[in-house]
Amino acid sequence: MAATDPTDEISELSSKLDTIEAVVDPEAMRTEAADLREQAADPSLWEDQSRAQEVTRRLSYLEGELGRLEALRQRLDDTRVLFELADDEHDQDTKDEAAAELAAVRKDIDTLEVRTLLNGEYDAREALITINSQAGGADAEDFAGNLQRMYLRWAERHKYPTEIYDVSYGEAGIKSTTFAVKAPYAYGTLRGEQGTHRMVRISKYDNQGRRQTSFAGVDVLPVVGQTDHVDIPDDEIRVDVFRSSGPGGQGVNTTDSAVRITHLPTGIVVSCQNERSQIQNRASAMAVLASKLLERRREEEAQEMAALKGDGGRAWGSQIRNYVLYPYQMVKDQRTGQETSQAETVLDGEIDDFIDAEIRWLRKSEREEQ
Repeated sequence: MAATDPTDEISELSSKLDTIEAVVDPEAMRTEAADLREQAADPSLWEDQSRAQEVTRRLSYLEGELGRLEALRQRLDDTRVLFELADDEHDQDTKDEAAAELAAVRKDIDTLEVRTLLNGEYDAREALITINSQAGGADAEDFAGNLQRMYLRWAERHKYPTEIYDVSYGEAGIKSTTFAVKAPYAYGTLRGEQGTHRMVRISKYDNQGRRQTSFAGVDVLPVVGQTDHVDIPDDEIRVDVFRSSGPGGQGVNTTDSAVRITHLPTGIVVSCQNERSQIQNRASAMAVLASKLLERRREEEAQEMAALKGDGGRAWGSQIRNYVLYPYQMVKDQRTGQETSQAETVLDGEIDDFIDAEIRWLRKSEREEQ
């Protein structure tokens, strides 16, 4: 509940910002950013493209976070001055403007506070997202495409780089797709999105215009780091090459550069066709496979711990969110209760309120299990 006196509320928000800074340690961030700038200024860094991109992404992230903290401090100070000016001049319009800005600052600080909860083992990693159409035929394929666009639009709004590794097209949309969100803490931010998403709407593919329910599954994995020690012997994989293709069989490439890798012991299959080079596609596919094997190992370890605790493990990865476009509009999360009637806005990438609620819910669930 917001404080009645704006001065009290501004002081409360300033104290909350102090607490956030104590957790994120902006001084350490500045030191790291200075070191990364030195590395980025060294021309030899670009001899290793992968390392160079990692350095520049991390530097961009740190500069963005530091800028956000400084901007919030400045906005609080400016809002305090605006209220003082409104009181001195008895100007209701200025007071209303200050109140609106204070509400916006509170929301931004609350969002930043949620980020301090991202302290899990892999939360700081980039994210690898796979979407699969499930029950619902053509509508499910269309829905899977809607979800891919939703996440890519969300990333675009936050200026997070993305890379699509593979898309398997169906008659009406996407059968499956895998893409990366290449930003620090993307995995911790998005991991609550994992599970089954459900769409209810009038089918575009039904001649009688009947209501259709369709489903799509979302998997969110952390991108594997150098310290993860995921060993994939050559004799445990089968590598197939094929020609990349787009919707309707449209040729995207004129050579057999797309790569499909099957991990024989587990049956996991991954593909990559975003690069022109077969070597690059193989490297990307191996990275995706390593992430999937890491997640499989983590799940096995979690199941063992759950068996020891006798708690049966988590069940939060099942149906998580409903998107209803007919007979009314509503998007509602099954676990957190977060909901909105702005369904089209959500599908256009405005999902931060859902993500924040998920992070809080996951942390609360994990604390209760400890």
